Amino acid sequence: MRAFGFDLDHTLAIDNGLERVAFLRLLEVLLSEGGRTIGTLRDEIDSIDALLARQRQGEYSIDEAVRRFAAGHGVAPAERHVAAFRRTAVTMVDEFLVPLPGVKPVLDALREREIAVAVLSNGWNPLQARKAQRAGFHGPVLVSSEIGERKPAARAFEALLQRLGTPAQLTWFVGDDPHADVAGAQAAGLRGVWLDWERKVYPPELKPPDRTIRGLDELLALLPEPERVP
Repeated sequence: MRAFGFDLDHTLAIDNGLERVAFLRLLEVLLSEGGRTIGTLRDEIDSIDALLARQRQGEYSIDEAVRRFAAGHGVAPAERHVAAFRRTAVTMVDEFLVPLPGVKPVLDALREREIAVAVLSNGWNPLQARKAQRAGFHGPVLVSSEIGERKPAARAFEALLQRLGTPAQLTWFVGDDPHADVAGAQAAGLRGVWLDWERKVYPPELKPPDRTIRGLDELLALLPEPERVP
C-alpha cells in the first residue's frame, strides 16, 4: 500500500506571513516595557525576516529567535516573551492560514482509500499541528523541533517512514521546495513529487522530480480507484 508524506507551508496551506506579524505584535509588548525600535517599519520587517530565515535554516530555535528579538530591542529576554509569541502565533492561525485549493477533497479521497498520510515540516509545535488541522489535515504532524532533524536530512524522512509504516519505495513525498522536499525525499529513497502551483523553474542541477503536479488533485492519478461494495 502506498503512503503520502506532505510538506505543510505552501503545500497544504499558506499562512500569509503569520510569524512575521506575531513578531510585530511582540514588538508592541516590548515597546510598552521600555524597549526601542531599530528604525523604520521596513527596517523592522527586514530584521524579522532575516531572523526567521536563520531560524528556519536551523541556526537556532524559535524560542531563541524570540530572545534575540527582545534583546535586539533593548529588553532583557524573559520566558514571558517566548510564551507571548507562541500564544499569539497559534491564536492567529484561524485568521491568517488559508488552505490551498483542492486540499480537502484530496485528503478525503486518500482517507477513503485508506492511504496512510503524515506531514513532515520544518517548524515548531503546537503551531504546525494547528496549521495542519486548520488546513483539514488530521493525521500525524512531524516537526523538526521535535524529531531533532530538518529536511532535507535523511533522518527526517526516516522518521516520517517510521511513522507511516511503509517502505521508502512505496512512499511519495509532496512539497513545493525542490531542495528540502523533493531532493531530500529522493535522497532518502522516497519518491519526490514537486507541487509547482507557483509556476517556478526547477533547479537544473537537481535530479528531476518523480512527478510534477500543478495542483494537489493530480495526486489522485497516482492511486487505484477505491473498491466499491456491490
